[in-house]
Amino acid sequence: MVANAFGMGLALLGAALAALMGGIGSAIGVGDAGKAAAGVVTEDPSMFGKVLILQLLPGTQGIYGLLIAFLTLTKIGVLGGSAPDLATGFAIFVACLPMAFVGLWSAKMQSKAAVASIGLVAKRPDQFGKSMIFPAMVETYAVLALLVSLLAVMSI
Repeated sequence: MVANAFGMGLALLGAALAALMGGIGSAIGVGDAGKAAAGVVTEDPSMFGKVLILQLLPGTQGIYGLLIAFLTLTKIGVLGGSAPDLATGFAIFVACLPMAFVGLWSAKMQSKAAVASIGLVAKRPDQFGKSMIFPAMVETYAVLALLVSLLAVMSI
């Protein structure tokens, strides 16, 4: 019974870390990009739609972390399923770590690329399509971490 409690605790910690770290990274990223976007819109209100899209890109890591958290909560019986033993709880905890750490770091890095892209669009609005590629490249690593955590949690 105690092992199940520790297993549940570890699994819950993994789910919480995935959601919290992805969410924190996204909040920082969207906030930083929003500051740059607001500066651009101050000078040219017609740029709102373009810079808004660039601002939103660092927000996906929070969604990915939430997805892993919901999947984990379902797996461990909080939203259906069964409570894990200690070994399973530890395995789920470890499975959540890629999304937690990559989610935090990639959202922060993606915001830097988004801020630079917002600057590009401010000076060259015709380059909007190209400007999206820079933050999207960082997104690739968040998606890879999502896949690793998703596959790992599902296979436990």
